[in-house]
This record gives sequence, C-alpha cells and structure tokens, in this order.
Amino acid sequence: MKTAEKTQQSELIEQGKILPLMESYYTIQGEGYNTGKPAYFIRLGGCDVGCHWCDVKESWDAENHPLISVEEMVENANNFPAKTVVITGGEPVMYNLNYLTEKLNKKGVETWLETSGAYPLTGNWHWICLSPKKTVPPVGDIHQKTDELKTVIYNSDDFRWAEEHAALVSEKCKLYLQPEWDKRDEMMPKIIEYVKQNPQWSISLQSHKYVDVP
Repeated sequence: MKTAEKTQQSELIEQGKILPLMESYYTIQGEGYNTGKPAYFIRLGGCDVGCHWCDVKESWDAENHPLISVEEMVENANNFPAKTVVITGGEPVMYNLNYLTEKLNKKGVETWLETSGAYPLTGNWHWICLSPKKTVPPVGDIHQKTDELKTVIYNSDDFRWAEEHAALVSEKCKLYLQPEWDKRDEMMPKIIEYVKQNPQWSISLQSHKYVDVP
C-alpha cells in the first residue's frame, strides 16, 4: 500500500468510518442483565488488555481482521428483526465509535456496549456493560455512565476487585458476578454464597455456552 493510501486509511480509522471486524452475527445475548434477548453482535478486532483467560484471544491482533466500512456494518445489522446491536471485542473502545453508533441510531437501532473501560468512552449508548480488568483498569468517568457492572470471578481476590468498582458506579447500575468459564465448578459455590450474603449482587452465567449459540 502506498504512503498516501496508508495515510488515508489511518484517517478513516481515526474517524471511526472503517473498523477492523473480527465477526458479526445475529444471536441471543448470553450474559448479564440482557440475557435471553436477541441482538446483532459486532465484534471488533484489537485488544491490549491481555486477560490470560480471554476466550477470544484471536481478536487481540487488529491486523488479522479486515477493515470494514461502518456503512456495510450498519446495512448488515439492519437486516435482522431485533433492532439492537451489541458492540464488543476485543476492546471496542480502542476506537472512535461516534460514527458507528450515530449511523446505527439513525436506523432506529439501540446500541449496547461491552467494554473493560480501558480507553476513554466514545459513542452514543443505550446500555453500557462495564467488565473491569486488573491488567488495565477503567479510565475516565465510565463508572457513572455504566448500566451494568459485570465482574468475572477467576479467584477469590476478584470479589474484592468487584466491590472496589461497585463503589464507583451509580445506584441504578446493576451488579453481576460471573464465573470464569474454566473455573466455574470451583468458583460457583463461592459466588452463590457471596450473593446470598451480599444481595445487591446477582449471578451472571454464560448461558450461550450452555445452550450452544455464538
């Protein structure tokens, strides 16, 4: 690619008009507050948070995924009955998401975000799920904009981590503890007991893995 083309491409990425797309698909939300609801998922490539238990490590390197125009993403999303789009990753807030959410909203589509909050928030959102990670903690004021705090429980120290972030969100924010998939047999009894003693929390399961949908 010529230098001028690379410069133009970089500008379009910076403007959020083209983005690295790992995959997109219509399915059922499997986690958290919106479990069981149909939605179109847009999974963007690129993440430097580095969770060792991440189940989509193939998303980490953005260069492995094609750059797709926002217009194409929106057109594909608009082909499905449920007018809800989940933007996930990777880490989607690595990118400027103003243009993507604007185009989706103009089509009457609700925009839901799944993020670790590792970068400043952009975009217009109807629902924000924050899942903070110890490797790169959230930045900015995202806690006060969060509708749902979902903490992955991999070990017992993660309960402390969950409470640390629960203290930063608004009163309306829903609180969830979710066992890391490979540690679910070990951690679920501890999560159950914790929620029984701390009823402000609820349990989130990766139900899509149990019912075998993407």
